[in-house]
Amino acid sequence: MGIHQSSRPGQAPRGSLRRVLGGLAAAALLASVPFATALGAQDGVASYYGKRFHGRRTASGDRFNMHALTAAHRKWGFGTRVRVTNKANGRSVVVRINDRGPYVRGRAIDLSYGAARRLGMTGSGIAKVRLERLGHAPMGGSGARLRPTLDDLF
Repeated sequence: MGIHQSSRPGQAPRGSLRRVLGGLAAAALLASVPFATALGAQDGVASYYGKRFHGRRTASGDRFNMHALTAAHRKWGFGTRVRVTNKANGRSVVVRINDRGPYVRGRAIDLSYGAARRLGMTGSGIAKVRLERLGHAPMGGSGARLRPTLDDLF
């Protein structure tokens, strides 16, 4: 009996079903995640929001603090840490996703005023940026320890 032969007639070789299902599951996960997200980084345009929303509730339930290092993203989960780099001047900041948006076509992320100020983009209001997903912070935590998300594995 060969190593890929089954001990019973008509039965699939041992382990092959597991390999096939595992491969299909991995393919389904990769297909469900946009290519740039699967790599953990994307280029795009950032904008910012501030005073008008200060103190209001975000989609995550947090109160928006325009001076905190937070951001809104359409798809990445709440608590996800993202390094945002201004491509024009090389400045970077790490923000935590706690809101949904931006709702303007062509924009990748909406930053708090505090994050935008650190990137040096408050004058223009928008900037070409590089987004790198770093991981997921425990809810209510300081974010000092980063926990990888499922997307980080692919």
